[in-house]
Amino acid sequence: MTKSLWAGIGAMLLATMTLTATPAQAQSQYWQCAPFARMFSGIQLFGRAADWWAKAAGKYQRGHTPKVGSVLSFRSFRSMPAGHVATVSEIVDARTIKLTHANWSLINGHRGQVERDVTAVDVSDAGDWSKVRVWWAPTKSLGVTAYPTNGFIYAAAADAAKAVVAAGDALTGGDD
Repeated sequence: MTKSLWAGIGAMLLATMTLTATPAQAQSQYWQCAPFARMFSGIQLFGRAADWWAKAAGKYQRGHTPKVGSVLSFRSFRSMPAGHVATVSEIVDARTIKLTHANWSLINGHRGQVERDVTAVDVSDAGDWSKVRVWWAPTKSLGVTAYPTNGFIYAAAADAAKAVVAAGDALTGGDD
């Protein structure tokens, strides 16, 4: 089978497992950031989070302005060599957004948890979202590290809306 067919089958299996799980099961799963962002945003990129920016070239629009449903791509970094991806769930103001992502904070002593609507702040000198500070659950505040980012990968509007609804229903049991 072709690589894209296997990728499609994998995405469908992940979505099926997530959509048929109870809210407690979905929350108790160990999530990596990339599969969660793929499911939540509808952006069909695969591999390490650090590679998403380059892989998006020619497939998805990219830029430096946050949009709901877009994916913020974090660069590989000394304490985060595989990078990170997180889906924008809300725009608060020009330098503050809310992210929904997986495998960021330690929650109850465990990684791999999903965090919904956590704060991220643009701390770049140019206001171009090239460095951000992100909510860190253990301290219940913004983390102290300014993480380097590539920018935002934009999903097609219809795909992003469907993915957000489906992922939200999977995590909440459809109560929202």
